[in-house]
Amino acid sequence: QVQLVESGGGLVQAGGSLRLSCAASRSIFGLNTMGWYRQAPGKQRELVATITSGGTTNYAGSVKGRFTISRDNAKNTVALQMNSLKLEDTAVYYCRLAGTYSIYWGQGTQVTVSS
Repeated sequence: QVQLVESGGGLVQAGGSLRLSCAASRSIFGLNTMGWYRQAPGKQRELVATITSGGTTNYAGSVKGRFTISRDNAKNTVALQMNSLKLEDTAVYYCRLAGTYSIYWGQGTQVTVSS
């Protein structure tokens, strides 16, 4: 089993920045993808950004140019730098680790953007 622990959520004004971090309890063998997903009240969980173990990134169109995902393979961590936050970015943000055979989720961290 792998535990994912997120940190860095909170309350921020529109236009501000937050940095989310996620630490995995251990590394997993082989190629994998780490990422961030979010779920707003009454909506389905959606992809925010992902990054492969080789460093290839993918972003949702709504966050492209504002959010930056990065990872440290040696420390088994992934981070999400969120700039120019908008009201619609308010959601619970979940860290995800997808390996060849398993998918792991963190418990989620709340991000609230106020006007």
